[in-house]
Amino acid sequence: MSYLWLLPIGFLVGTFGTLIGAGGGFILIPVLIFLYPEETPDFITSLSLAVVFFNALSGSITYAGMKRIDYKSGFRFALATIPGAILGSLSVSYIPRHLFDGIFGLLMMIMAIYLFSQNNEHKKTEDEKQTGKSVTTRLLTDKEGHIYKFSFNRNYGIIISIFVGYLSSLLGIGGGIIHVPIMVQFLHYPVHIATATSHFILSIMAFTGTATNIISGKFSHGIYRTIYLSIGVLFGAQLGAILSKRIKGNFIIKGLAIALGCAGLRIFLLSVN
Repeated sequence: MSYLWLLPIGFLVGTFGTLIGAGGGFILIPVLIFLYPEETPDFITSLSLAVVFFNALSGSITYAGMKRIDYKSGFRFALATIPGAILGSLSVSYIPRHLFDGIFGLLMMIMAIYLFSQNNEHKKTEDEKQTGKSVTTRLLTDKEGHIYKFSFNRNYGIIISIFVGYLSSLLGIGGGIIHVPIMVQFLHYPVHIATATSHFILSIMAFTGTATNIISGKFSHGIYRTIYLSIGVLFGAQLGAILSKRIKGNFIIKGLAIALGCAGLRIFLLSVN
């Protein structure tokens, strides 16, 4: 059976997923749910996580060239996601397919409503400046000379990352769809730094989840589908990272919210019918 038709799907997943720093899993999971209604959540999530890994790796390489990745915090947050990623990969086996679809669809709609209602441009005044022993300040200058200065509570970031790791592997979405808005709204990251750093975190987290799936025997089929989708996302991720330089952060988040809401509603309705 030819899987060439998966190449353009992978390309679109890679482009949009990298543009918003979400890894593309939130797009790929609905597609896989529609394409393979007979498959188990194990298959859906393991295939998605493997593709997310290649997407995140490709996007991270490009973002690294742009100098937009906060490596120091990215490593810490990535390490915090590993225990949750392993647990999420192991526990998905116990969720029936219709319940999995319903949970995923509902989560997407909640995130869409929240994101669309927020003003996501990074506007931070001196009155908002955080203080405390666990507060870290970052000063980053990207390749084009844009300066980003922001402060955040690293302990909050680590705690949040543990839960993100679990949910991302459980649902096969990679975690960026959750991590990016949290980094922007609660950790006060500029949108473009959040998307780049999230992609870096995703590459480590998705690799952990995929390795767990392989070791546990869940990734027993779907190799060819993974290869074709991954080839598509490798090229799409490069385009998404390039487009991120030309699109304002608020438009990125609003676009993410609209896509989330539409796909989430569709999946949720299918799960209850």
